[in-house]
Amino acid sequence: MNFQSFSKNAVTVVALLCAFFAAGSDGQVKSRPRPKSPPPPVQQQIVEVRREMPVAARNNLYCAGYVQVAGIDTSRKIMGAVNEQDGNLYSENNVMYLNFGANKGAQVGDVFSVVRPRGQVHSHWSKKDELGFYVQEVGSVEVMRVKPTISVVRVKTSCDNLMMGDLVQPMQVRVSPTFSQRPALDLYGDPSGKAMGRLLMARDNIDLIGRDQIVYIDLGAEDHVQVGDYLTIFRPLGKGNLFINDEDESVPARSEGYQSDHYRGGKFSNQAGRKSGEHARGPVVTTEYAKEFRHVPVRKVVGEMVILNVKERTATAVITRTAQEIHPGDWVEVQ
Repeated sequence: MNFQSFSKNAVTVVALLCAFFAAGSDGQVKSRPRPKSPPPPVQQQIVEVRREMPVAARNNLYCAGYVQVAGIDTSRKIMGAVNEQDGNLYSENNVMYLNFGANKGAQVGDVFSVVRPRGQVHSHWSKKDELGFYVQEVGSVEVMRVKPTISVVRVKTSCDNLMMGDLVQPMQVRVSPTFSQRPALDLYGDPSGKAMGRLLMARDNIDLIGRDQIVYIDLGAEDHVQVGDYLTIFRPLGKGNLFINDEDESVPARSEGYQSDHYRGGKFSNQAGRKSGEHARGPVVTTEYAKEFRHVPVRKVVGEMVILNVKERTATAVITRTAQEIHPGDWVEVQ
């Protein structure tokens, strides 16, 4: 056997061996398995996570102020400040002194609310005789060091300038109502028949009140309102204008002098009033005259509020929705 024959036979044997090992038990040739492609990613279910949002936070929660009837403790107050030689107004991080210490149980880390009584509240909007006095909440202080009869404090928060003589009260933990899924504000809603009162005033004496601003109403614990109650703000239809329009809406009909001498057109002025009667022989109908024949009072909804703090005869609330500007004197009704 020569070399060429041997090489040819060797190639044939190698080919037969490859075919044998590639064949299965049934003698059929099996194809090489293909690599599996990764499975399609499983579609993850999207879970909507709704974080509860407070209606009021920070200054609107702890510096809203209130109107109360019961007397206030005047024994604890701010008596000095480290830098009082430079001024008399203080704010965050200023160091001040309180007129009590270990003798009244003060401890390092205690937080006190700083308040400032501003005087009795009298409003011609309310039918209640005595509403109480307005207390402004101006900030809070934290005790840094306690001595026998005084405490060193740092101003932790300031919603207004703190002053010596401001009163110090125990800090009350307040929890704000949270926003909830609510229907759209019904601008033409009917009365609910529940407790109804008036908006007395707004914080900082604002007259044109908008969203997120603090207001005070003459509904309190005696009217069974609670923190978290929603109230509708409304006013009688036609009220709320800051200016009085004293212009006449029409002028008397002209009988002569304005028509053509030749064609003799109509005798009525284009500003003539509306005549009453089936045959238009009665007196002129004015807007005020037409309003007198309303069978039921009609109201206009202008906003919505949520109560944050309740006192004896009044409550503090925050405006959550508005249809237009809100004024002191507007009516409020529990939803």
